[in-house]
Amino acid sequence: MRGRSMTTTDPTPRTEAPARASQTSPPGPSEVGRPGTRTGLAGLSGLGERYGLLLLVAGMAVVFSVLPESGEAFRSVGNARAIAANQGVGLVVALALLLPLAAGHFDFSVGAVAASSSLVTAALSAQHGLPLVVAVLVAVAFGAAVGAALGWLVAYLEVNPFISTLGAATLLGGAIFAYTGGLQITSGIPPQLTAVGSSQVLGVPVIAVVAAAVAVAVWLLTARTAFGRRLYAVGSNARATQLLGVDVRRTQLLAFVGSGTVAAVGGVLLLARQGAATSDSGMSMLFPALTAVLLGTIVVDLGRPSVPGTVIGILFVAVIVSGLALVGAPAWVSPVFNGAALLLAVGFARLARARRGPRRVRRARRA
Repeated sequence: MRGRSMTTTDPTPRTEAPARASQTSPPGPSEVGRPGTRTGLAGLSGLGERYGLLLLVAGMAVVFSVLPESGEAFRSVGNARAIAANQGVGLVVALALLLPLAAGHFDFSVGAVAASSSLVTAALSAQHGLPLVVAVLVAVAFGAAVGAALGWLVAYLEVNPFISTLGAATLLGGAIFAYTGGLQITSGIPPQLTAVGSSQVLGVPVIAVVAAAVAVAVWLLTARTAFGRRLYAVGSNARATQLLGVDVRRTQLLAFVGSGTVAAVGGVLLLARQGAATSDSGMSMLFPALTAVLLGTIVVDLGRPSVPGTVIGILFVAVIVSGLALVGAPAWVSPVFNGAALLLAVGFARLARARRGPRRVRRARRA
């Protein structure tokens, strides 16, 4: 009897069925759409963060296109070609800066390396009669050697990168002035090289095409190779990366070698664009390049330098500078803008890195 009464009065079967029903019952009206809405808003917010600067570039282009002072000239095909040709050199120098920055170090010598490589190409081809190809190869090798020396100082001797790269820039600048005496090298520049600075392919300046090819090469290196993954890992946390078996010093050394090589290519393009090598050629390109790279850390791949972000940063600087020149802004406006943009880029880059940290933690927890 006791066993029969327990069977007939046991509440367990009656409580399990409602529980299963509650699990499979549809959500109430107040619950419908909330997760999707939050996901959609988060997605829009993420897109705004990643591509907000690109939208700002487009907006500023529209503004300068409709202003009466600059509209017709800014919208012209000639202005677009001039921007592409001029900023092609700046993009290559910025890409040179990107490589060591991805590894966690600033390289303030890229402008000086570009200037000295331009001078090496001009001197060897115009004054010493070497074939253009040989002169260009020697200039690129020179840039790689400077990068290797700086990488060895920073990675193996642990010299402060700010001091070592700034010292190298000063040394190269002094050597350029000593060789040229403050004068330009204009005569004897091979016409094949200057043709690169003025020629077009399907209406696109050849310099812009070469710069795009360099950008694709650097993007493939940093985003699609094991070296690129190691590069960003070292820049993110060198100590932890070393514990994983990565040769941190070698990675940093190769980053500086790549930086010097790419900067030398930028110097050759600068010579092709200007048709002359001067004592200050390329020296003024450092801060616009630095601004572009740091602006690139607040778009696309938040918190770290990337090739697409750097391209957007270059476009931002180019559109603003071109528009200001066409509206007749005073000469001091452009350097003031570059300085303000650099300060803002540093601040926003720091915020982007701070936001990237918690996201990594959340990803690790979900994993």
